[in-house]
Amino acid sequence: MLSLRFQSGTLLIGEDIAPDTALPAGIGKYCRYDSRVQCFRASAGDYAAILLSLYRAKIPYDDQARHYTALTLPKELGRKPRFYQSEGLAAWEKNQRRGLVVLPTGTGKSFLAQMAIASAARSTLVVVPTLDLLAQWALQLKNAFGLPVGTLGGGSHDMQAITVSTYDSALLSMDFYGDRFGLLIVDECHHLPGPAYSQIARLCLAPYRLGLTATPERTDGLEKDYAELLGPICYRKEITELPEETVLSPYETIPVYTPLDDDELEQYQQAREEYLGFVRKNRISFSSAQGWGLFLRACARSAEGHSALQAYFRQRNISRSPRSKFRTVAELLTAHRHDRVIVFTADNATAYQIGTLFGLPVITHHTKTAERIAFLESFRTGDYPVLVTSKVLNEGVDVPEANIGIVVSGSGSVREHVQRLGRILRPSPGKTAILYELISEGTGETYVSERRRQHPAYTGETPLPSGGCGC
Repeated sequence: MLSLRFQSGTLLIGEDIAPDTALPAGIGKYCRYDSRVQCFRASAGDYAAILLSLYRAKIPYDDQARHYTALTLPKELGRKPRFYQSEGLAAWEKNQRRGLVVLPTGTGKSFLAQMAIASAARSTLVVVPTLDLLAQWALQLKNAFGLPVGTLGGGSHDMQAITVSTYDSALLSMDFYGDRFGLLIVDECHHLPGPAYSQIARLCLAPYRLGLTATPERTDGLEKDYAELLGPICYRKEITELPEETVLSPYETIPVYTPLDDDELEQYQQAREEYLGFVRKNRISFSSAQGWGLFLRACARSAEGHSALQAYFRQRNISRSPRSKFRTVAELLTAHRHDRVIVFTADNATAYQIGTLFGLPVITHHTKTAERIAFLESFRTGDYPVLVTSKVLNEGVDVPEANIGIVVSGSGSVREHVQRLGRILRPSPGKTAILYELISEGTGETYVSERRRQHPAYTGETPLPSGGCGC
């Protein structure tokens, strides 16, 4: 009988086996012989595939690897799921409880996750990107199931049958605890592919896996790794496919072009010409993924290059935060003085500058957890009707009261822009959301804006629908 044991994020298969032993069909591709322990070793993430191969080949095995438990959970979670949540769960279950469900921000992915936990009824690890989301998920799961919920991250190391962890803490802990969970849920799973965080999935033997995101695409093309790490996209809906008001607030996106003042325009043009002149001289093309790296290497080789890099940052900073944008922010805050507003920036310096100019609370990654919680609570109650943030509120944090977003500056990332839109789309009676995008007229921001608005939420195009081993 073939034995399976878990060790430090891997599976040990067989005992005292010779290196030339022929493994059963379908298993050999996952394994390598390890002479140190005289058996074959595989990634813990291949546990489900290996068990399925053994089951299909009718080969007896002794499973000493898994240490996760079955849970007794309520099937009814206190409210009726929306149609797309039911469809998403059914698609995930049909795909052997593995895969991604892609839904717009604000449409209840966390409730779908609760449905998945109830469906799998196995000890569960939920992985989230931030401490804010850690606290939010832990509270929601505790209220849903009436069970103690463990947390890993932010100084907490509490392991329970249902546990929520940050990405960083999961990465550090998975080789110790990768055998203790039967279901792995990865929130904002577009962070998962890559050399570091992908190890979370590879070191965990959970046979059931659910990835949640609004924007699965990545600029590096590593979305192809989802199939191996979590499973394929098994269900997807875009904003334009969901009914307004019942699922999301009605919304509009408004680009606002702001001209540079004369002195700023002169400085911008001088810096941009120096930067682009260096790019042309060195025949660097930013149309390829390697363009930025080539530019940085060229800049590092000479004083001229160093000056060109400084010119790049000068022209970028001028376009991100000219005086006209601050004047426009003042006008918009006055026009929406009875609304709940989030002001987004690309960098901390601009966020703090706006906070100082208008006497507004600012949340960045430097903001201490207690202060951040206090700011968010005051925003929800209306004591603080405006919040300024750089990037920390882009993902997941639930602020349903927000109905106005002002994007002062941002990257060219489609994901970032869609996430910022999602922050103001939580439905409430009579709510209409507006996202203002401030664009410095006559600068490179025009092209950045065009690039990051290539999403059905902005184009109005609706994409085509996508729609037994004893684990």
